[in-house]
Amino acid sequence: MKEDKKHLSVSAIQNGTVIDHIPAQNLFKVISILGLDGISNQITFGSNFGSEKMGRKAIVKIADKYFERDEINRIAIVAPNAKLNIIKDYEVVEKMVVEVPKEIRGIVRCMNPKCITNAEGIGTRFEVADKASVTLRCCYCEKITDPDHMEFL
Repeated sequence: MKEDKKHLSVSAIQNGTVIDHIPAQNLFKVISILGLDGISNQITFGSNFGSEKMGRKAIVKIADKYFERDEINRIAIVAPNAKLNIIKDYEVVEKMVVEVPKEIRGIVRCMNPKCITNAEGIGTRFEVADKASVTLRCCYCEKITDPDHMEFL
């Protein structure tokens, strides 16, 4: 039997989450924003896979990990069109599309150095000014933060 050298397989996970449709350039932002570099779970990731919709995409598989709403909100900030596949006993039991929430709290630093959140240690709170581009407006100083200038807490 001749081996198909055009396709490589990545082992399935028994239980956990697959994050798909991550913009390829944001793969390591997703890993960092979720703190995946500091956990002991098995993690498989890949980047620059072909995608009809995105051109190039990335994917992350995390064994034995299911995300809470605040973690899903973190994913939405850097990968607003990502899809989560919940895996149980090697089967996809749930699919969900992440959605950028109307408000973001405690995830992103305000880029205004004089903002009260930077000067007095008050938790950050942003209104999402544009969901498509994930542009944020600080609820305290009204400074706009775009994706190119985001610093994550």
